[in-house]
Amino acid sequence: MPEGVPPSGADATSETLVAVAKGPASLSPSRAGDFMQCPLLYRFRVIDRLPEKPSEAATRGTLVHAVLERLFDAPAAERTAPRAKALIPGQWDRLRESRPELLELFADDADGERLARWLTEAERLVERWFTLEDPTRLEPAERELFVEAELDSGLRLRGIIDRVDVAPTGEVRIVDYKTGKAPRPEYAEGALFQMKFYALVVWRLKKVVPRRLQLVYLGSGDVLTYDPVVADLERVERKLLALWEAIRLATETGDWRPRPTKLCGWCDHRAHCPEFGGTPPPYPLPLTRAT
Repeated sequence: MPEGVPPSGADATSETLVAVAKGPASLSPSRAGDFMQCPLLYRFRVIDRLPEKPSEAATRGTLVHAVLERLFDAPAAERTAPRAKALIPGQWDRLRESRPELLELFADDADGERLARWLTEAERLVERWFTLEDPTRLEPAERELFVEAELDSGLRLRGIIDRVDVAPTGEVRIVDYKTGKAPRPEYAEGALFQMKFYALVVWRLKKVVPRRLQLVYLGSGDVLTYDPVVADLERVERKLLALWEAIRLATETGDWRPRPTKLCGWCDHRAHCPEFGGTPPPYPLPLTRAT
């Protein structure tokens, strides 16, 4: 899920640098993914806090997530596709009110045709969910659940889980909605990283290993599941600790190397990236000068 917008400005940057070096520091699946994708992208987002334009795809994902969350406010028998689709206009209004920057998405859409197509696609995604799960038979224990756990190292892991289901026997299922298409099998492990991250946090918090991790891909109509074991979560924990050590080292040295991939074509920060002839902003003050 989209995370809260962090504070901006020099003070926030200094706080970030101090937190990275001294801890207890925090790491989310999104920020961990940023660093693994491209260390320089992590720097641009976390340390420089460069602005990013909202995208239609990401905003549509946020809208669909909100609709699926709110649908469970209704009694089980009323959780139908028409009701879910009827929630879309109101949730879109609320989203625009809470995030005024989204108004620029369709600022040049004078006749409203592009917005209409965008909303229609949101409806298709919501409708497809009903072919993958039956909400009349689900009673989530949690929706949009913020979780946070501190490891023995002092590193805090945090994130927001779309849905947590708990069986009468106590077994836990973690569910995440994706509005894109399911990845090819060779990329499934990367897709599951976020879910294993959440499972690790739940395990550390509740001392219970989730029975199932479930990714629901509304873009392609696929459901990807994985049943974790303790060894999986221990591996994820070791990976995150190594990742955080690499982030700490990059913060101290200022060595944030770009990692070019096909994803660069969607990056908002190419103007600042050396791989595209750009220059990163001046690096913030050294840690030793931050107070």
